Amino acid sequence: MDLSIIILNYNTRELTLQCLESVYRSQGCSFEVIVVDNASKDDSVATIEREYPSVTLVANSANVGYSKGNNQGMRLAKGRYILLLNSDTVIQPDTLKVMVDLMDKNPQFGAAGCKIVLPDGSLDKACKRGFPTPSASFYYAFGISKLFPKSAKFNQYQLSHLDPDDEYPVDCLVGAFMMVRREAIEQVGMLDEEFFMYGEDIDWCYRIKQAGWGIYYFPRTQIVHYKGASSRRKPFKIIYEFHRAMFLFHKKHFQRKYSFLINGLVYAGISIKLVLSLMMNRFGSVR
Repeated sequence: MDLSIIILNYNTRELTLQCLESVYRSQGCSFEVIVVDNASKDDSVATIEREYPSVTLVANSANVGYSKGNNQGMRLAKGRYILLLNSDTVIQPDTLKVMVDLMDKNPQFGAAGCKIVLPDGSLDKACKRGFPTPSASFYYAFGISKLFPKSAKFNQYQLSHLDPDDEYPVDCLVGAFMMVRREAIEQVGMLDEEFFMYGEDIDWCYRIKQAGWGIYYFPRTQIVHYKGASSRRKPFKIIYEFHRAMFLFHKKHFQRKYSFLINGLVYAGISIKLVLSLMMNRFGSVR
């Protein structure tokens, strides 16, 4: 089998059904679909079982998070490649074939991703990124990257200086669509379950790249991402996990590489950003 497609579902029944419909329109490669449901309360499990009986369905009794849920799917996967696919995406009929062909022709690629656009047609900038080093994060967080959109130095994180319609190696992709070679997973392991729902894709790409595999952005096909559909219901949890992921990633991969001062500034910056985000969320909900 060419491909195992893993879709994590959490109260996104209609979007998941739409995603599955687009997947089953795909042509040109053999695949299986594994849906892992994180204790949805919108009748997702029964509906998917009824409308897509060929899907391998894992029904969790609790929300175990993004990393653990996808790892459950990976343990069942039989394909040469694993595709993490968000439930709030719609792929094109040729997307799977284009990406499998790319991986087949480039055995040095450990992971690859396609172009991802939002419903309004704009680029989902997370689909091609650099690693969030302290300098890259600083330039991004303080808006310096926007002041110098053509500068490679100041756009290390979102790579906005690179044409989204060109193909090239990148540091990391986004978990909404990430095709990974089985051999790379066997070498570096699955997703780190310490990350609940953010940061695990960057962490995975970091480990894949550190192991010597290439990571490639390939916009010869694209998908639509209805971003954030499963993360609107618990704003405090979402905000907390987003910032906790920043902390975890820096501690795991960068803390030993930087001085006490730099690390202190990074952790202080994450803490301040967390407080400001909570305040803005609170203010917005009151308003």
